[in-house]
Amino acid sequence: MPAATMFSKFKSSSTSAPPPNPYENNPITQYFDIGKQVACAGPELVWKIHEGYRKTDGKECSIFVFEKRTAEKLHKPKRKDMVTEILRASVKQLERFRHPKILQIMHTVEESSETLSFAAEPVIASLANVLAYQESAGTAPGPPSTGASQQLQSSSPANRPAHAKEYTFLDMELKYGILQITEALSFLHYSGQLIHRNVCPSSILITKKGTWKLAGFEFTERAHDRDQSDTVPCQAWSTRISKMVQPNLDYTAPENQINSNCSILSDMFSLGMVICAIFNHGRPLIQSGNSPPAYLKQMEMLDEAVHNILPRIPIPLQEATTRLLKKAPGARPTAQLLTLIKYFSDPAVQALQFLDVINMKDPTQKAHFYRSTLREVLPFIPRKLWWQHIWPNLQQEMRADEVLAAVLQPALTLVQESSNTEYEAIILPTFKTVFVAPKSIQATVALLENLHIILEKTPRDDIRTEVLPLLFNALESTTIQVQSAALVAVTNVYDYLDDITIKKLVLPKLKSVFEKNQNDLKIMGNVLQCVERTLDKLDKSQIIDEVLPLLLEVRLTDPDIIVRVANIYRIMLCDKKYGLTVNIMATKVMPTLLPQTVNPSLNLEQFMILLEVLQEMLDQIDRQQRNKLKLDNLSLPSPDRHRPLRHQFSSDNMNVQQFNIPNLRIDQRKTSSAEDMARKNSTGTRRGSGALGSWWFGGSPSSPDSNFLRVVNAFPNRRLSDNTLMTPKIRIAPSCASSPGGTPGGGLPIRRHSSIGPQERRSSNINLSPPTLSRSMIGGSMPNTSSSVPFLLSSSMQSIRSRRTSTVLSSGPLGSGSGLLQQLGSGMEKVCESLQQSTSSKPTKKKTSKLESKLANLKPLELLSYSPTSRRSSTTAAFQRSFQKSQKKALKNLRKSFKL
Repeated sequence: MPAATMFSKFKSSSTSAPPPNPYENNPITQYFDIGKQVACAGPELVWKIHEGYRKTDGKECSIFVFEKRTAEKLHKPKRKDMVTEILRASVKQLERFRHPKILQIMHTVEESSETLSFAAEPVIASLANVLAYQESAGTAPGPPSTGASQQLQSSSPANRPAHAKEYTFLDMELKYGILQITEALSFLHYSGQLIHRNVCPSSILITKKGTWKLAGFEFTERAHDRDQSDTVPCQAWSTRISKMVQPNLDYTAPENQINSNCSILSDMFSLGMVICAIFNHGRPLIQSGNSPPAYLKQMEMLDEAVHNILPRIPIPLQEATTRLLKKAPGARPTAQLLTLIKYFSDPAVQALQFLDVINMKDPTQKAHFYRSTLREVLPFIPRKLWWQHIWPNLQQEMRADEVLAAVLQPALTLVQESSNTEYEAIILPTFKTVFVAPKSIQATVALLENLHIILEKTPRDDIRTEVLPLLFNALESTTIQVQSAALVAVTNVYDYLDDITIKKLVLPKLKSVFEKNQNDLKIMGNVLQCVERTLDKLDKSQIIDEVLPLLLEVRLTDPDIIVRVANIYRIMLCDKKYGLTVNIMATKVMPTLLPQTVNPSLNLEQFMILLEVLQEMLDQIDRQQRNKLKLDNLSLPSPDRHRPLRHQFSSDNMNVQQFNIPNLRIDQRKTSSAEDMARKNSTGTRRGSGALGSWWFGGSPSSPDSNFLRVVNAFPNRRLSDNTLMTPKIRIAPSCASSPGGTPGGGLPIRRHSSIGPQERRSSNINLSPPTLSRSMIGGSMPNTSSSVPFLLSSSMQSIRSRRTSTVLSSGPLGSGSGLLQQLGSGMEKVCESLQQSTSSKPTKKKTSKLESKLANLKPLELLSYSPTSRRSSTTAAFQRSFQKSQKKALKNLRKSFKL
């Protein structure tokens, strides 16, 4: 704002014509535009503080004006000149000291016939103005409070002093303010070798930043050269001298008034009185009314007054306050010791303290403070101090590029925590200049990485004109750090970018960055992240023509890159609008992803992500191709559909579930004892049959051949109907040779075959289970597999019609050669005859048990082929029952062994 405009604003604020300004003739008006009065300070508040702006640069300041006519009531010209001289000397003293806790002078004192004035840093009030308002508020007595957090009752404006200033202190403001005055006194005592002598609310000024500054150097005394704690003589307060040229009696140390001497510890007593006035709603403990006798009388009751006020003072400060108000100077702590008490050991206060002296620090110290210390304590500092104390310092530092990157860290935190109104009114104007100004790489990266925080608060119009140009320029940068940060920013501010911006500006710049940095894994990862984020706002043609070629060119070496590419394909698989067809998947995408499944750098989670994407692609290809082939009337069944059927009815697997034909009754065929024995030998060591199979056929119990393969090897001339379709009956020959079906010479069992006669054929149950022998094993009578039911039926009927005799079990006239079972039976007949001869004599109990033991030791085939010569022989009934029981048990065990 131009200085003339500001000045005109000051003039227009008054409703009536102002009286002639006495300071218009003061030379200071040549350098500053003077505004309205905002406060007052100094002895008897003779300094009137006005708003002001420097004409050269428009910098804000405060103009202190002393009107000489205020001293005319002193009547004596010498006293009037004394006041002017004291005030002029105080300004000269202030100019000598350059300390952050002492009021800074911007322009030296200027004098005219009517006024005395100087310019200083912006001030909103003196502590006397604020305490006067609190005192006039008339707070009712109540429980102890901290003073800062208590809500004051407002009084009527008629009872309020004209110099009163409404201002509410926070607890932290009070803590920090007292610490600032203590540090100012420490500097004054030990570095300036001065005693202030007038530490009171009218000498303490509050700046626009909220800091407290020490002023009022009208009555300073030189401290002792050898020991600052030693006393020096001083003038006691007297009624014979104007109060304008004397310190405030209510805050004066007792040794000043009683002994007419002072020391640096006298200032500490005055500081204790100021602390009590702050926490006593602006009322000092001594209210003498400029009367020395009243002062001395109240000084005697000071200890009691301190005891009563202590509950209102913060506990960590109570002990220090009690010691500060000791009447003996030696019992009071010095300013250096007071700064070390626990009350001031607050990280937030220390950060504010460092911020006041930030201009005296080098860039490294500044950067460390802004990046770490200030950001950590910022949440513990009240919001009022953010805008009053912290932001002005940050605003000043942001104008210089030296520490801009570090200053942006706490500034962005303020952006994030501020309201929209605070951001637009306070922060945004400064950030607009930062966006367009040249910046260091670190500052640009800091802005880009936090661009989403700025966009959340920035109005839409300012986003397009102020913020987004910074992003687009960063994408074209040749610096890798800036490019990488810009890619991260695109991902973060995706919601603030419209479709046209992404298609026309962002995507082409992404491709350019990708082509220039294909070997940089970090930039590749950021590019892929941007692609993944902006995929929804791209057209199908752009995805196919620009995104897919980019993905196919990515070097899949790093696991993170592989996972990012897989995630992009996963998104494209979810919707057809992305244009990822099965042809592209099969011919381009999968050939690039499949080799990465054996990439040793992938961990389990990354491998599973990649495998799931590949599996989803395969599933889509499978569904697409099946639907397409079905529409083309091409029968392309699933390769897994007939795999179980072929496996089930192959000759290599016999222990599977029986093949069933609907609406047909299929009975399990009964096998002969010879077939049972062949199967039993082929199953290995099962129920003790391994030894018999090895003895009978000479094969290994663990042979991989199936049972029927063993039967075929053992009975090469066996008919197909014997194996699959017929239901043979196994009968044990009776002891009599005339029994039907008996053998003339021995008890060998005869198998009734389907070729014996039509009656037997008609009475047999047909088993239509599929054939289980290969073509090579049965002479090519049937195919190897049973893939069609009609073929099964035709083959079965053919085998039923055949009249060939089975050479395996035939004997006598039914076969051309003696069967194997009959040969075996004739061998077993000799054993049976020996047993029969032993039973021809008169049976006894001993013989019967002997026979039973022999029966028990017979092998299953021996037991089945054994037949007594006559059931009416002398064999006992018990033996016959035992024999029949053993035969049944043997037959049952054989059937169980072969799972019949």
